[in-house]
Amino acid sequence: MTADNSFDRLDDDDYPAYTMGRAAEMIGTTPGFLRAVGEARLITPLRSEGGHRRYSRYQLRVAARARELVDRGTPIDAACRIVILEDQLEEAQRINAEYRRAADSSHPPAAA
Repeated sequence: MTADNSFDRLDDDDYPAYTMGRAAEMIGTTPGFLRAVGEARLITPLRSEGGHRRYSRYQLRVAARARELVDRGTPIDAACRIVILEDQLEEAQRINAEYRRAADSSHPPAAA
């Protein structure tokens, strides 16, 4: 990858740019918390060639959502499940809205 190509990835939410230590610092938690949300399968960090975990901005936003729940007293496994279910619900609502728009556009309103 050339330097020009690597700059293109700076705006990519899915690019695993952050080390575990930096990621934990960014969301105000510990590396152990990031390992725990990984074990709960909320996020799956990419591994560098040396085997180190690397996190994307999207993964950090998801982990931060789980951290907010944990900070309010929710057990970590439950917090991870809640975040997963919220994401699934959001996706289902998005798909339903697309189907409704498609159905509305294929059935123009009847003339009065």
